[in-house]
Amino acid sequence: MFGAVFAGAVILSEDRPVRGLNDSKLLEPQRREVLAERIRERAVAWAIGAVDAATIDRVNIYQASRMAMRIAVNRLHPAPDFLLVDAVPLELALPQRALIKGDARCHAIAAASILAKVQRDACMRAWDRIFPEYGLAAHKGYATAEHCRALEQYGPTPLHRLSFEPVRAQSRFPLDSGGQLGLFDTAGAA
Repeated sequence: MFGAVFAGAVILSEDRPVRGLNDSKLLEPQRREVLAERIRERAVAWAIGAVDAATIDRVNIYQASRMAMRIAVNRLHPAPDFLLVDAVPLELALPQRALIKGDARCHAIAAASILAKVQRDACMRAWDRIFPEYGLAAHKGYATAEHCRALEQYGPTPLHRLSFEPVRAQSRFPLDSGGQLGLFDTAGAA
């Protein structure tokens, strides 16, 4: 419900394997941190892409996730010659294969998932220092009971995703049918 969506892209080295790669959601936070460091050290290339909450509200989380994935892929150097992507094909001029549950089936996708999760968690810890009343360091912006209580008490921050129902329900600004903030009436007055 809070902040940017992150995506990772990784080209793993055949000569420097990283053992223990798995779906980032199945790994303990400390293990993800260790694996992320190993991935960054051993990969041929790695990159992170992020798309902010305002864009998520404008285009939806699915399209924003795809945008973040494209950003990450385009930042890889050297560039890949083939993509294995987690579930959704991307509009890129590269041959590719989308794998359902790719982060559980493919080491490169798992590595990308770990890097993205570690980066997002680090951002949530940083934003927690700015907005401590929301508990972002603990729940990482997800829709926990603690986060929902904070939204009820304090309302959303400028970094909350207003297109997500629990946030929208606490916002004093309505969204129009296209997901845009409705700050002005039809006459243009505030």
